[in-house]
Amino acid sequence: MGPYCWQEIDLEDWSYRSNSDNIDRMLRMLITRSSGSLRKLCVSGLQNDPIFLFIAEHSRSLKTLQLPRSNMSDSIVEQMAGRLSSITFLDLSYCTKIGPRAFEAIGKHCKLLAGLCWNMHPLDMGDEISQDDEAHAIATTMPKLKHLEMAYLCLDTASVVEIILSCPELEYLDLRGCWAVKLDDKYFKAKFSKLRILGPQVMDHFERNDWEDCSDYSDSLYDYESLDGMWDDEDRLGGLELRFYEGFGEDSGYGWPPSP
Repeated sequence: MGPYCWQEIDLEDWSYRSNSDNIDRMLRMLITRSSGSLRKLCVSGLQNDPIFLFIAEHSRSLKTLQLPRSNMSDSIVEQMAGRLSSITFLDLSYCTKIGPRAFEAIGKHCKLLAGLCWNMHPLDMGDEISQDDEAHAIATTMPKLKHLEMAYLCLDTASVVEIILSCPELEYLDLRGCWAVKLDDKYFKAKFSKLRILGPQVMDHFERNDWEDCSDYSDSLYDYESLDGMWDDEDRLGGLELRFYEGFGEDSGYGWPPSP
């Protein structure tokens, strides 16, 4: 398989059930195979600074980066951000250790960023630590955002209004569970007709105790552990999600095959 077979790597589901060492080894192998052509990477629960830096070093073509539930700090994001200039969509949901410095670095270096997800779980709100400084960093450094998710953050109304006023291209804003935010729906619908705001008062699965509705689904349907030895057998790599790109066109840009 050539490098263009690894332009999109999605290990998110598998990484939920794998340990940190296996995830790191798998990422290093697959990213190396991409030979700089990686355009999309989805993986959950990264724990070690070296793997974050490895991703950044191989991100020259990366457009979408999803690293939910990862143990990253402000300092590691600051080290990575300078190499993520081509990123257009970033998901750092449930990354509880990042703060204003991380978002300032992202906004400073990722000028093409149009989508950002930084959602939390309701249980992460227990300490009632304000995230208004993070919201201010987003408002002042990411004016081209079109899609922003900030569910279950401790925000006040002024911080959210600052984001809306500072991001004129914003089309979708997720504020579910941001209970302190009070917006005048009529005003914002009239003033920002293209903007869809979800929440704060929205009943979702975090607010309902209806997990029994999912009782018909079993983890046994998914054999995540079978991937753990994948790097020992190249023929088994077909089990990963990948997308093939065929042909080169004049409009493909940067010498890469066009996306389907």
